[in-house]
Amino acid sequence: MYGGVPRAALLASPPVDVRELGIEGAWEFTPRQHSDDRGVFLEAFTASSFAEAVGHGLDLAQMNLSVSRRGTIRGVHYADVPPSQAKYVQCVHGAVLDVVVDIRVGSPTYGAHEAVLLDGETRRAVYVSEGLGHAFCALTDDAAVLYACSEPYAPGREHGVHPLDPALALPWPEGLELLLSDKDAAAPTLADAADAGALPSYDVCRSYRRTLLLRHRPPGPSSAE
Repeated sequence: MYGGVPRAALLASPPVDVRELGIEGAWEFTPRQHSDDRGVFLEAFTASSFAEAVGHGLDLAQMNLSVSRRGTIRGVHYADVPPSQAKYVQCVHGAVLDVVVDIRVGSPTYGAHEAVLLDGETRRAVYVSEGLGHAFCALTDDAAVLYACSEPYAPGREHGVHPLDPALALPWPEGLELLLSDKDAAAPTLADAADAGALPSYDVCRSYRRTLLLRHRPPGPSSAE
């Protein structure tokens, strides 16, 4: 038994379904859930499934939890590359519309976005790799979001793009009274951030990703063998 679930049931299928999003460097993870009269059990994060999809492990440096009222928008946030701050994002209570934005200058999908519904029922997660922008809108009151971060918070390296930038046209739900922090409300548009040289470079992001792949690559046979 594992968490009250027969081991045979866990081995019969992978613990998580993985879908690569249309923006390079972003994935959706939907865990398999096992329920009985006691409740539900699932593997919220599995290192092997993550590494198989992404190509390297997740170095956990910080775990954040935010609780937001309905209509709250947090983002679009990103950090300087390297090392930036990759995020494995899950909504553990309520629901949010999670959005990944490609802000990497030179990327073939520059300016594009992907939106995924995260909630306390499907318990799916989104992984946002280094250099991508991330935001979400709370669809319910007391929406609780967990972020597993690859790097600690570094205020001097953190930046934002305005989440209501018309050029981005992010799919925020209609009919909600949107609430932004003063910092997010004062963030530049994508065009202004690009003109200021504040956005990450696609080539730099890809180069940094190669260092992560090499760092986590399994060692080969030793010369003594």
